Amino acid sequence: MMKRILFTFAVVALAIYAGAATAQQLSLAQISQYLNQLETAQGRFTQVNPDGSQIAGTIYIKRPGRIRFEYDPPERSMVIAGGGQLAVFDPRSNTGPDRYPLNQTPLNVILQRDVNLERARMVTGQSYDGTYTTVTARDPDNAEYGAIQLVFSANPIALRQWVITDDIGTRTTVVLGDLVTGGRIGDILFNIRAEMRKWGN
Repeated sequence: MMKRILFTFAVVALAIYAGAATAQQLSLAQISQYLNQLETAQGRFTQVNPDGSQIAGTIYIKRPGRIRFEYDPPERSMVIAGGGQLAVFDPRSNTGPDRYPLNQTPLNVILQRDVNLERARMVTGQSYDGTYTTVTARDPDNAEYGAIQLVFSANPIALRQWVITDDIGTRTTVVLGDLVTGGRIGDILFNIRAEMRKWGN
């Protein structure tokens, strides 16, 4: 009986060890390669705002330089990056979307044509909790525009969430569902001027 118990314990211990062995901290080179291979993706997301409120929607990514956040009703806001610009559409605004150069936002870190997190001064922190690798990065040429914290799972490598911290320390978290990658996504979704016409701007 005791031998059977010890044998069972050994099997369980080996299974736990094997499971732990499959989880690993990702290197910056692996993460950069993953992002550079991510050409198109779409899926669901949940956004946690600085005040703790949550809103959900659909995200579309088309690298390089393009992303679109469509929020579920009754929320009518929208965020689009395309043509080197990031536009924030607010239904309460009468002056059109707020627009910013994309390269002056933390999202540029994952949307730029050649992601290289090993580039000097880009990564300011990296950690591993046994399941997820978290990388904090900011554009070294535009550090004053905030930072982005990227959370990845391994086996297979996947981006699970990011946290954007702006220049005054306000944090916004985007938690991603399973992304469908490799599909066709029309460029019109990232055309800021076309979206402005829809909004009557």
